[in-house]
Amino acid sequence: MSPVPQYPALAVDAACSGNPGILEFRAVVVDAPDSSQSLNGTQVFYRGPYAQGTNNIGEFLALVLGLAYLKKHNLSWPIYTDSVTAMAWVRQRKCKSKIVWGKQNEDLFYAVRKAEDWLRTHTWTNPVLKWETRLWGEIPADYGRKG
Repeated sequence: MSPVPQYPALAVDAACSGNPGILEFRAVVVDAPDSSQSLNGTQVFYRGPYAQGTNNIGEFLALVLGLAYLKKHNLSWPIYTDSVTAMAWVRQRKCKSKIVWGKQNEDLFYAVRKAEDWLRTHTWTNPVLKWETRLWGEIPADYGRKG
């Protein structure tokens, strides 16, 4: 565990109102606070809303899309998440959610299948790291909606 995050990096997070509920997720740039040309907080992608999703699914999809973004742009940055579950699913290359798939969330189902396909057909060298909330505060991609 590092005493400070590695810079530059990508940070991902998801927000879900309900379980299951309306889901959204995004990625933002994490840059050194003292960087003269800081991109800190710049949103690089946003997806949602999806009906009948879960936070874990959103975190998983955000990680996969983040890895794909870094690969596409040839960036060796680490990617941060605060979800141990999403990290495990990415390592296993499989979303292990027990959610019931149906007509209401078929677009989310297809996004998950596409992400799993990407994980099976691509490699990456970017470190997937745990955001240490206790030490560093909320992950920069956080939606700020905690009650």
